[in-house]
Amino acid sequence: MSRYPDDRVVGHPVARFVGVLEAELAGLSDAQTWSLGAEATADLVPRLAAVIAGVQELEARLVRHAEDIEMPGTIGARSTAQWLARITRVTGREASRKARLAHDLAAHEPTRAAMAAGRVHAEQAQVIAAAVDDLGDEHTHLRDQAEAHLLGEAAHHDAHDLKVLGRRILETIDPDKADEHEARLLETEEARAWRKTRFTLWDDGEGLAHGTFAIPTAQASMLRKALAALAAPKHVRATEGAGSYDFDKPTPERLGRAFGEYVERYPADRLPSMGGTNATVVVTMTLGTLLGDLQAAHLDTDVALSPGQARRMACEAGIIPAVLDGAGHVLDVGRRRRFHNPAQRLAIALEQRHCQHPACTTPAAYCHTHHEVPWSRGGTTNTTDAVLLCPFHHHQAHASGARYPLRT
Repeated sequence: MSRYPDDRVVGHPVARFVGVLEAELAGLSDAQTWSLGAEATADLVPRLAAVIAGVQELEARLVRHAEDIEMPGTIGARSTAQWLARITRVTGREASRKARLAHDLAAHEPTRAAMAAGRVHAEQAQVIAAAVDDLGDEHTHLRDQAEAHLLGEAAHHDAHDLKVLGRRILETIDPDKADEHEARLLETEEARAWRKTRFTLWDDGEGLAHGTFAIPTAQASMLRKALAALAAPKHVRATEGAGSYDFDKPTPERLGRAFGEYVERYPADRLPSMGGTNATVVVTMTLGTLLGDLQAAHLDTDVALSPGQARRMACEAGIIPAVLDGAGHVLDVGRRRRFHNPAQRLAIALEQRHCQHPACTTPAAYCHTHHEVPWSRGGTTNTTDAVLLCPFHHHQAHASGARYPLRT
């Protein structure tokens, strides 16, 4: 019995194709691939990708047809994407992508034909359509030439590279206007990126914060470079322990640690003021905790810190001593005592050159300046009391109370 109310639909070539495809795929559900050799596998994977591209183009054509005959309204959907998400059970995001592809291909026949033939895939097709549309009304006469050029380049480049080529398409077909066109596209892209910039952060209540963010590509590049420097191979020894050395790309864990250090070490005096002072996080602890007692410290954001963490932060940062009464009221606040200035730090680096742990050679540039004698015990801010320690051994020094006399 036909699944269509009108049996004549069964004879439509699209319906026949879908029926054959369903039957053939059902027959392959248990087919084993272990007997395929390397040569056959290397041949079949791109061929299958081309077939998938052709099927996706057919799907896009049907999606556009569904919009033309107002199918979304039959189920009360407000858009083609909403209708598509409902009947195919894909996410709204994926449905929107498919709806956009349907519109792009309908407006760019050469690209649609190339995708139907499997010469370009969906990502490439959308990039090509966007690049041609970005030419604007002043370059209407060049649209066909630009589309043909990008379709030719699609045989050699992925969607990312095609986007770059698309931005510079006028270098090939109208060099005199190329720079102006690229500048205009970049300005539009950057303005759109700033509008979409987002940052969210939440605490899970178990000592870990989670977040998501979206920032413009240029700023992301700066952040990526800063974190890569902190998580660089020479820095691995500092975070993973003495003897570790790895040239591999930094793992998400290493980058996460680097991000924490980046936040912790950002100079507070470069931040705008909040409430009349620099946007500085204040650590509150008892003198006993600073001297070594096992008692939690607290940030002014109501976050609790372990004693070792608090002492390590006090060692690296300027300290504002405050006297509180038994009820926590501030009786007196002293001046912040900034520790080693750049000249002192340079002198220490020249003298010690690297981490002073016996088993570590992390260069001075990656080290923290540790006080062997804390200021609270009479230590002074000078070059003779300072010891270079990598972040790993600096953490260890505060956790264990270990001392590291200068190596000769």
